[in-house]
Amino acid sequence: MLTYQSFFEHELKKLIQEAVEARKENLALGNGTVDFAAYRNQVGVVAGLRLALELCDEANRVCEQKERTG
Repeated sequence: MLTYQSFFEHELKKLIQEAVEARKENLALGNGTVDFAAYRNQVGVVAGLRLALELCDEANRVCEQKERTG
């Protein structure tokens, strides 16, 4: 059974990944990118969301390491 924190992390990562996929789809189809500035903004948002996922993984590694070393 998942703890609240594990469940929260799983759901947060899922929501972030869905947001990334939605923005990637919009970029691929040209939706909502009327000019280069809007396109660049959306690319930046995708990059930021991916960074958030990487930081979640890094936080997990730190927590697991501290848990092992006590």
